[in-house]
Amino acid sequence: MTDALERIAQLWPASGEVVVLTGAGISVASGIPDFRSPGGLWSRYDPMQVATTDALENNPAEVWRFLMDAVRVMSSAAPNPAHKALARLEQAGLVQAIVTQNIDGLHQRAGSKNVVEFHGSMASYRCNACSAPHDAEAAKAITAATAPWRCACGGVVRPDIVFFGEPIPLDALNKSGQLACGAGLTLIVGTACEVAPASSLPLLTKQYGGKVAEINLIPGRLAHMCDASLTAKAEDALPALADMLLERRN
Repeated sequence: MTDALERIAQLWPASGEVVVLTGAGISVASGIPDFRSPGGLWSRYDPMQVATTDALENNPAEVWRFLMDAVRVMSSAAPNPAHKALARLEQAGLVQAIVTQNIDGLHQRAGSKNVVEFHGSMASYRCNACSAPHDAEAAKAITAATAPWRCACGGVVRPDIVFFGEPIPLDALNKSGQLACGAGLTLIVGTACEVAPASSLPLLTKQYGGKVAEINLIPGRLAHMCDASLTAKAEDALPALADMLLERRN
């Protein structure tokens, strides 16, 4: 692993203009299985039945059966060494921003400040009808008997995540694109880069003259165009990489 880490470290710009693109793989060690993996939520639910705008309108009870499972899994999770390592690097000025496809909020809980949540977050809720905000803590109290959670107006309360059929929030799309275009390095961690438009961000970095590196347990779709890559668990590789970079800086 040391040689591959060394190659990634050599790509690291001294300016700290590094964007880290993260996916489900970084949170597996926190107890959140990849939705698409065996044991993940999509092995128990059909996403077209519980995570679409149509389902939200026409079958909110089934949507909330899925959401109760998601809330349970994510509320019991804690940041792992991979999240904490990225927070250390940001605090040291060696990471500019994290663009995450995850909705678990673990980067922020680990201490990262500049996080773009590409697919939204389970940390905030609103009414799907009137857009009134609702307390995220109240989601933990929803049961099969009280689901779906409804607003005073009668509309269904939903988390601020991107359901299938909804666009990526414009602010997240614009900010992540600007970060990718200006990055000296984009580091891919825990994502196979199979879902557009997030998968296009490393390509933007390359297009504008930056480098791309990858840390994945299984090489992703963009592995062929990476300038350096490491096949490893994020929770093992990122702390070691952070130690290496911080030691050299000192």
